[in-house]
Amino acid sequence: MYRVLLIEDDPMVQEVNRQMIEQVDGFTIVGLAGNGEEGLRLIDELRPDLAMIDIYMPQLDGLETVKQIRARGHEVDIIAITAASDIETVRRVLQNGAFDYILKPFKFEQLKQALGNYRAFRQSLAEKESLTQAELDALRQTAEQPAASLPELPKGLNEVTLEKVVAYLRQHRFPVSAEEVAEGVGIARVTARRYLEYLEKTGQVILDVQYIGVGRPVNRYQLKRL
Repeated sequence: MYRVLLIEDDPMVQEVNRQMIEQVDGFTIVGLAGNGEEGLRLIDELRPDLAMIDIYMPQLDGLETVKQIRARGHEVDIIAITAASDIETVRRVLQNGAFDYILKPFKFEQLKQALGNYRAFRQSLAEKESLTQAELDALRQTAEQPAASLPELPKGLNEVTLEKVVAYLRQHRFPVSAEEVAEGVGIARVTARRYLEYLEKTGQVILDVQYIGVGRPVNRYQLKRL
């Protein structure tokens, strides 16, 4: 079981998130904190495997909490939970050592997917005595180049949603359809298709046209990997 500390200042949201986390196989909540200062104290005391941290909190916000966790040398892994609407905040969270992030509002399936990715990462590390750089890069999919560095977006597309689409693609080693992306990210299928077509046009994804029986072909997309 992976031991999780949840740091969230809103009691109602904290309880909802606690219930969702404990529905995911392999995870248990060992502590709850209402702000960053309390979270740092509980990390010292409980030594959890994973801390799930809200970014916007009083006293000590999530980004500063993440910085202090790393400054103190704690090895706890971090998943940030944020309503940030700007890509810069997301980038700073990742640059300061977060394994992943989830944008509010999110569905249970998105939380389950993020925790599943983390579980797979930890299990892969546990199975290997050593890692090549290529293997480490493949495991740390969230450390790849952010979508914000892509060319200027067409009208109607935004960087935060684009980053979520790219993050979803990173988590899958095989091509996925627009419908799967829409479900995984929490957007409409037509919206997912627009982002995927943009990524394909700019050379960020590979289009894989699959013919399954009689009928129209299914377009599937896979992120290009270096």
